[in-house]
Amino acid sequence: MTEAPQILLNHRLKSLRLPTVLREYCKLARPSEAEGLGHVHFPARLIELQMIDRERRMIERRIKAAKVSALQSLDSFDFKAIPALNKMQVPELARCEWVERRENVVMPEACLRHDALGPSGTGKTHMALGLGLSACQKGLSVGFVTAAALVHELMEAKGERRLLRLQKEMVGCKQPIIAELGFVPLSKTGTGLLFARIPQRHERGATLIISNLPFDEWTEPFGSERLTGILLDGLTHHLNILEMNGESYRLGQSKACQDKA
Repeated sequence: MTEAPQILLNHRLKSLRLPTVLREYCKLARPSEAEGLGHVHFPARLIELQMIDRERRMIERRIKAAKVSALQSLDSFDFKAIPALNKMQVPELARCEWVERRENVVMPEACLRHDALGPSGTGKTHMALGLGLSACQKGLSVGFVTAAALVHELMEAKGERRLLRLQKEMVGCKQPIIAELGFVPLSKTGTGLLFARIPQRHERGATLIISNLPFDEWTEPFGSERLTGILLDGLTHHLNILEMNGESYRLGQSKACQDKA
């Protein structure tokens, strides 16, 4: 290819935002010619590389938008450390069909909207982040937030008269992950805002919740049996409970690292 057509091609590929084709076409041209590949195979391979690279970058953007330092893979989860875990349920949840069905997952200290429930240190956060990564890989938006941080954000938005706008933004997230529900007591105002937020998604979207308490103790940090009942009613209509009872997962991981050292 002479210099002028190549410069023009490079310019047009940049304008079309095809960086992978721009980067790879020279590398593939000579081998394709040497192998005698037809006029269809060469551009087909270029477009395939472009699609693979575009999907990778889209997944990276979704992970960044999830607002966590890193979404952990389910492949790195030590299932042997939590023998009571329903191992058939995890790959089912990882397919994210529950998200499309607008169900909930809860992981209690015994559950996420798909709920994740269990004692502290049993890997609930790792599991939730792994499900979040699966969602990102399947093209779904994910948002990770602790219950306390979510309440703070809602109260701040209410004070600045942008609560409605924030709520609309939150509804757009396909798989919100609310962590540490019940970890710290919430104010009456904060509890009201949080409880309005979760039932608001009822029949509209899925939610994954990590709780530090079993269901029968949720009234304690929220301070109202009535509001707790409303919250549970909204959650349990389409609910998947992922129980993760067992010895401390984090402690087991630390001991394993020490043994290897």
